[in-house]
Amino acid sequence: MQTPPDRSFAAATDPFHLLNARVHEVEGQGRSGFALFQAARVTGPVFWICLAHDRDRPMPLALPEAVAERLHLVETCTETDLLWATEEALRTRPVALVIAAPEKPLSLTVGRRLQLAAEAGGTTGLMLIRKGRGSNAAETRWTCDPLAGTADSTHQRWSLIKNKKGTTGTYDVSWNGETAAFHLVPQAGERHQPEAPPP
Repeated sequence: MQTPPDRSFAAATDPFHLLNARVHEVEGQGRSGFALFQAARVTGPVFWICLAHDRDRPMPLALPEAVAERLHLVETCTETDLLWATEEALRTRPVALVIAAPEKPLSLTVGRRLQLAAEAGGTTGLMLIRKGRGSNAAETRWTCDPLAGTADSTHQRWSLIKNKKGTTGTYDVSWNGETAAFHLVPQAGERHQPEAPPP
């Protein structure tokens, strides 16, 4: 599947649209990039909640256009504080997106509490997890990594590996980090081979 460069999709046909009032998860080396991609696509305040010693956080000068002025970075000292702050932010209107980066695995109980908070606030949540540390309560789970064999960091492979309300799938994406626009890159097995010249 291929789309023209810099084309924005309607939510109904957008494979990367995150359902509102639900909590989603993303893992892999490209999880922060996926989170910034989602932050660039929403309107309204965005909260990014992380532990104080976590260096994997957004840098103001590297943020997509119009994200910096809407982003609220919250640092916490403990995992318990991080989860509490995440719940409170999810319940707060009119927050558009809450991104949180826990270090420990998310239990089913924690996952359900986050889902209830997202429903109460009508807010979208995105948990940046380590691989294999997600909760069964998550609406969707993504794995995002740089595309192997390319030197271009804008090329990523985003795989939807869990989806409570639909299908899963793998997408090779090119996104420059400056806008919410993107295009899908054909995967290697999908590229058309040139026709052989006539004899």
